[in-house]
Amino acid sequence: MGKIVAGIGSSHIPSIGTAYDQNDQSPEWQPCWEGYKPAKAFLKEKGVTHAIVIYNDHGTDFFYDKCPTFAMGAADEYPIGDEGWGIRDLPPVKGDADFSWHLANSLIMDSEFDLTVCQEMVMDHGLLVPLPLLFDHDPDWTVKTVPLHINVLQHPLPTPNRIWQLGHALRKAVESYPEDARVAVVGTGGLSHQLNGTRFGHTNEDWDEEFLNKIEDDPEALIDIPHDIWMERGGAESVEMMMWLGMRGALTPEVNKIHRSYYMPMLTGMAVTVMEDAKAA
Repeated sequence: MGKIVAGIGSSHIPSIGTAYDQNDQSPEWQPCWEGYKPAKAFLKEKGVTHAIVIYNDHGTDFFYDKCPTFAMGAADEYPIGDEGWGIRDLPPVKGDADFSWHLANSLIMDSEFDLTVCQEMVMDHGLLVPLPLLFDHDPDWTVKTVPLHINVLQHPLPTPNRIWQLGHALRKAVESYPEDARVAVVGTGGLSHQLNGTRFGHTNEDWDEEFLNKIEDDPEALIDIPHDIWMERGGAESVEMMMWLGMRGALTPEVNKIHRSYYMPMLTGMAVTVMEDAKAA
């Protein structure tokens, strides 16, 4: 049967992908690379076969004219998108259509989530920033990935509680899968940042640290926070942080905290956190 073994929280800042592709080993980037090494080692140690990556598309596949609240890929392969700088030198993301269809059926039929199921999806930095830092990919990916897009750009947005409940539904779906699958759920986005308006460049290290503490120890304290408060504390785009609740909701209430790193190098807080599902310990 399917089993969730780990939850990963990760920023998905596009500049990370650029620095990674250029093998930038400057001091400014060392905390980032060092922060992901324990996460990658832990996932390899746990024998993760599948990753459900919760992210938001940034106009590569969905735009403001058509932006589903929840969309899941159900394909065996996902091409790399061109976000304006050319296609990154990464192999197409490996999927598992059978596993994805099982999850989709469970989410829609058993948990009543209105999900858009996509048999074709193009990947952007929301997923492609953390994936190569967490899993080997040369010459091919060592993990099968299920992309799960959440709309955090085009209002109305889903509430934090709805994303939290999605995590619960994901756990139910994974555990009902009849074949062996060792699953990591990856929640991406944020942390504090604002890229527009009079508060351009706004960051909030205190809020980032509070959020990281709560996502580990008291995630339900986050589920009733209104969207405008997320944006007031962390900046307009920091509402992406809600997506971590989908990952945390898929885990047991008590988790083993394996690793966390955080630093603020530029226009946004960067973090990676690793939690082991207590039932998988």
